[in-house]
Amino acid sequence: MKITILSSKAVRPAAAASPEVVPLSVFDKANLTRSLRRLRLPPADAAQCRTRGRPGPGAGGYREWAGRLGADPHTGARAILLTDEGAQLVEAAADVPLDAALPLRPTPEMTRLHPPAPGKGGGAEEEPLMLIQLTRYACGGLAVGVTAHHLVSDGRTTGNFLVAWSQATRCAALDPAPVHDRAAFFQPRDPPRVEFEHSGVEFKKPKPAAGDAHDDADKVEVHRAHFSQEFIYRLKVLASSPPGSGRPCSTLRCVVAHLWRCITAARGLDGSTTTSVHIAVDGRARMSLPVPEGYTGNMVLWRGRPRRRGTLWRGRCGAGPCGAAAAARGGSHRRGAGVGGRRQLLRVLRRLRGGIGAVEAEGLVPAADAAEMVLSPDIEVDSWLRIPFYDC
Repeated sequence: MKITILSSKAVRPAAAASPEVVPLSVFDKANLTRSLRRLRLPPADAAQCRTRGRPGPGAGGYREWAGRLGADPHTGARAILLTDEGAQLVEAAADVPLDAALPLRPTPEMTRLHPPAPGKGGGAEEEPLMLIQLTRYACGGLAVGVTAHHLVSDGRTTGNFLVAWSQATRCAALDPAPVHDRAAFFQPRDPPRVEFEHSGVEFKKPKPAAGDAHDDADKVEVHRAHFSQEFIYRLKVLASSPPGSGRPCSTLRCVVAHLWRCITAARGLDGSTTTSVHIAVDGRARMSLPVPEGYTGNMVLWRGRPRRRGTLWRGRCGAGPCGAAAAARGGSHRRGAGVGGRRQLLRVLRRLRGGIGAVEAEGLVPAADAAEMVLSPDIEVDSWLRIPFYDC
């Protein structure tokens, strides 16, 4: 498949506005400091609308995407500068029909469906916060590749932006309406009062600079798996407790438990090695005063529960090894759901609110480190089941 770049330009808000500064909230600062890629194949009717209406980051109430990361001129802290320099839009064409490219597989060829790096050479502070590539196939099909910086928003907000974009092309009202004002929702105490331990939980001491620990010849294996309904049903039977002893395992818990065991076995870890599964938990609806669904910043926390490799293979209550892994994973999952999980999340929120000033003063960095969360012996889990990508 040959992909030809037709154009590349910055898309700016339609109406000029005075420069502003959006301070990063504690949830932004505690999150991954990198850009994430997403690929969307909209239906044919939506594809026609999508190419007729170009993404205007400011017109839809998402002006942050047209800005840049930088330093707040008043405080010196890292912030989003609403410079209106624009999000980068790349338009491309593929020489084959979409059917010839399906099913899409995680191969190096797929990276060409995402926008190339702008290559300014000026560092991350000068790079666009969002890059979009529209690739039109010979049959008229469309692939939308989005690269967005995680310091600006989480997956929920990025999904809301894509929905707002599709709504704007149809001249429909934005739903949910974007809600900004990050400082109003998460105002740290002044002076800071540290009541909980942050080090190693949400933040950590930065590691000394070192060379790349991985060989240049290392190759990252990317695998896409599909589980049939029958297979998932068998997993749930194996992982669930005996009838009447508790709530059955959810599909997500069972699949994650199964993958956790398989990945751990494939890595060849011995029984005494500790492994963790890190799970992204959306805190919008879990706060005592819920954050609106249209909130445009980060509201994700990483929850995890370490287990020795051997415990993942020992059954409990006759459920077998998969049940043991599901029980271990479930303990972590329940910390992010239900009444008890909501109380614990509120304790985490208080901890973050109370200590962020001290965290900045000590020069700590987020504990959410992709290199440590993904590479052996740990794994990272992101569930997009409730993100409204299908409404785009």
